[in-house]
Amino acid sequence: MTKELPATGDQRRSQLLRGVLDLCLLSLIGERPRYGYEFVEALTESGLELVSEGSIYPLLARMERSGLVESYRAPSSSGGAPRKYYRLTAAGRGELTRGRAVWREFTTQAGRVLGDSGKTGETTP
Repeated sequence: MTKELPATGDQRRSQLLRGVLDLCLLSLIGERPRYGYEFVEALTESGLELVSEGSIYPLLARMERSGLVESYRAPSSSGGAPRKYYRLTAAGRGELTRGRAVWREFTTQAGRVLGDSGKTGETTP
């Protein structure tokens, strides 16, 4: 699903990303219709280089079956075979809005727990 992970930190990042990858894809599609490899490029440019095309396509297919995105074919700018582009549906826009709200709430709450409050986590006798 993701590229080979050499370090524990990368494994944690990969697990976190799996939980929000669908929301990241919806957000990218919300900017403009995209084709498969463009997702990998955009995620990599954003610092989420752990995602491979092999993890993107099954997720896009699930989102399409769920009615969150729809696809269409358009000619390739390089002259190759037509590319399959994805765009948001009304349901996808709604899911993106709800997902962003959940994400903001979650990161605020997790930030309270994980934030540096000056405590070491140790208790004194």
